Amino acid sequence: MTPRPHGAHLPEERTESTAPLSPPELTEAECRRCGTYIAGLDGRYACGVCGWVNDHSEGHRRLPRADEDPDRPKGRRRPKQLPWPPAEPAPRP
Repeated sequence: MTPRPHGAHLPEERTESTAPLSPPELTEAECRRCGTYIAGLDGRYACGVCGWVNDHSEGHRRLPRADEDPDRPKGRRRPKQLPWPPAEPAPRP
């Protein structure tokens, strides 16, 4: 690991807010790869033509935390287990 140069800033810590987030804003731009006109939420885009996606950090505001999601399921659910041992294919005649 290389030492941090003198005078380098640490990223500012986010202040945790309990205020509800405002609804997302619909934004529009051109795809940086193929030029298709695309729409996204709060400056986050994904092109359905060529598959380009911009980085989440390029958005206009912070992403909500999981506990701020009103649709988040309450409690923890176990993932579905696959049948074990795996079924063997039927022999060919």
